[in-house]
Amino acid sequence: MAESQNIEYKESWRDEYLKWACGFANAGGGKIYIGIDDAGKVVGVKNIKKLMEDIPNKIQSGLGIIADVNRLEKDGQEYIEIKTEPSSYPVNYHGEYHYRSGATKQLLQGAALTEFIREKTGFLWDAVPVDNIGVDDLDCESIDIFKREAVRKKRMAKDDLDMSNEELMDHLDLLEDGRLKRAAVMLFYRKPGRIITGCYVKIGKFGEGSDLQYQDTVEGSLFNIADKVIDLIYMKYLKAKITYEHDVRVETYPFPREGVREAIYNALGHNNYAASIPIQIRIEEDVMYISNNCILPKNWTVDTLMKPHKSEPFNPSIAHVFYRAGYIEAWGRGIQKICESCRELGIPDPEYTVLGDDITVKFVALQSAKISDFRAPKHQPDVLGEVLEERVLNELRGNAGLNQKDLAERLHTSLSSVQRATSRLKESGRIQRVGGKRYGYWEIRR
Repeated sequence: MAESQNIEYKESWRDEYLKWACGFANAGGGKIYIGIDDAGKVVGVKNIKKLMEDIPNKIQSGLGIIADVNRLEKDGQEYIEIKTEPSSYPVNYHGEYHYRSGATKQLLQGAALTEFIREKTGFLWDAVPVDNIGVDDLDCESIDIFKREAVRKKRMAKDDLDMSNEELMDHLDLLEDGRLKRAAVMLFYRKPGRIITGCYVKIGKFGEGSDLQYQDTVEGSLFNIADKVIDLIYMKYLKAKITYEHDVRVETYPFPREGVREAIYNALGHNNYAASIPIQIRIEEDVMYISNNCILPKNWTVDTLMKPHKSEPFNPSIAHVFYRAGYIEAWGRGIQKICESCRELGIPDPEYTVLGDDITVKFVALQSAKISDFRAPKHQPDVLGEVLEERVLNELRGNAGLNQKDLAERLHTSLSSVQRATSRLKESGRIQRVGGKRYGYWEIRR
């Protein structure tokens, strides 16, 4: 019997053949024969007893399905039959979705993957329920960041957020039959890489051509990433040009902070995480590139993006929560705001490029704000920690009676971050608490 849409021959077993089982499960089912060559001749299998134990376990642990694995014999040669039934639910192998079409296996990506998941489940990718991660597993700091920003941006009232984490997930429509949606895990789970690889941001500072001077990887929940990445870029990768106007110190960065923030938050909200490709930020002296994998709505082009357009988020559940936090707009005004920030700084509008499923926004630096002798640090300190410590000191110099909760509200950061910063400042002898929590104050030592 020749190979066909439902039959695949392999002379020996390799774990990568789990992709073929995945492809059959996502299509009409099929059989993989181990120990048969491409011509259909039985050549036998070595270590068949061990494989009969290993293969079913690998299929169950790697694909989450159960397949019939049978030991067969012909002309004195033993071989294995792996029978995979069609699955009513999308099956993935290490985050990749394979599909059997004709006599070939295809890796589903882009619009094909979105449509496949929609047909199988009725859900979009970020709305698929997730097993083995519950509300109690979510990161409290990420939830605190959301609450802080939602109140600060006046997208939600503080009283409306006085609820349990489970009630909050339900209120944000992140639960499906009691299970967290994939969007909830991406937004609030500290290690979303457990369910999908590529959920992080890579930042690199480049010189000429391929000269990578230094780099960072920002990992964690999407809220944790969003809370860190902008400060990291502007404190470590860029330097402000200092001028004075009527004795007032003025700091001017070569790229518009508001525009860059909007572009990065758009990338985080609309990224095609199923592609397992991280968001990448390349910073050079004259330009900054922000790239992510994204599937535009049907018939959309770069011209559509640059003109007023309606909002059609690729990840509606993620986008909804990002909107509630004030990170993105709900009216398709994000790019318009980016352009306005560029014009306000005095640089050209950003340039968008779409190549396949990759979308890149390019910012051109303000030439008068460039500092050409800015070099990579000789060591890589905890930049964000040091920056927060200095911000805490500045606030205390103005009002030594502020408590940690007051500091967190003034600095728009989490209470736990302020607690860590003040603890480090005390350990280094730079500040000391005088008196109790209620009526005491901070003494700045140096």
